[in-house]
Amino acid sequence: MTDRRAFLESLPALKEFILSDTPDREEITQRAYGANQWFVPSFTIQAIEAIANEFLDEEKCRKWIESYDLSNPKQKTVALIMAGNLPLVGFHDLLCVLAAGHKAMIKLSDKDPCLLPWLTQHWISICPSLSSAITFTNKFEGFDAVIATGSNNSARYFDYYFRSYPHLLRQNRNGVAVLNGKESMDDLKKLAKDIFLFFGLGCRNVSKIYVPRGYDFSAWDEGMSEWKFMEDHNKYKNNLEYNYAIFLINSIPHLNIGQLILKEDEAIASRIGCLHYSYYDDLTDVVATLEERKEEIQCVISTSSIGGWEHIGFGESQHPRLEQYADGVDTMQFLATL
Repeated sequence: MTDRRAFLESLPALKEFILSDTPDREEITQRAYGANQWFVPSFTIQAIEAIANEFLDEEKCRKWIESYDLSNPKQKTVALIMAGNLPLVGFHDLLCVLAAGHKAMIKLSDKDPCLLPWLTQHWISICPSLSSAITFTNKFEGFDAVIATGSNNSARYFDYYFRSYPHLLRQNRNGVAVLNGKESMDDLKKLAKDIFLFFGLGCRNVSKIYVPRGYDFSAWDEGMSEWKFMEDHNKYKNNLEYNYAIFLINSIPHLNIGQLILKEDEAIASRIGCLHYSYYDDLTDVVATLEERKEEIQCVISTSSIGGWEHIGFGESQHPRLEQYADGVDTMQFLATL
């Protein structure tokens, strides 16, 4: 079993290490960018800092772990199939597996091949007992359970392939935001972070907003202005130009503010560089819609709590806490019952 005391005591040193602006960290962010052009170094640094600040606090982790019954002494090997849409997006799953006292057998995404090995190598140097609990592989053998994250198509494959194992499978979801029309400019600038950070590729990125009927979008150009640099990114720019051309050719009404195209559309998921919006007359209608489509939604961002959804303020979507689990499924409870 992983030495839980050593595990917890290693967190402050790991936090200090990954927050340090060193040549080593600069080199790994450049390597990650070389492997995946969506992983621009500034975004990778933000992902690293979010992990350090939200997940690597020793006392928070201790209280989080103690809230579960982890008295079962049987150590299991959990296969982790990592996604690659964001830098280090699967770190929370790894943290959960180790915190629960299990072993992690990790298959990396081709889109994020170097960041997690870099982080775990240094973690093991701080806490050597973790060396037997973390392995990387391209072929799963001898595992007891599975946590996999992928697309809707891959989730169906995972469901079939791992049907005989305890499993936790995740697929595509998106963030939505509910506006009341009274948001300040500061609110809009924070919402821009929820939309643009990581080029909108994360399951917690806002891809759809609900606005009151008659909503005025005139302030959006200023509210989104800090993200104009997105237009200079080759891959993002290609998507913007392609989507703009499609909308023009097909005479689809839209609002183009340069780095973002807004389109009235009922769909939750949107194309890269696009944001869908829908009007509402009564907030109760929005609450009902969110409930009907909860399997498509990762989180709801707003100025105040909406229905039964956990409240997340503007600008906070990419800083989930330890207890905010993907798809609303308690990963630690799943691991505790193995």
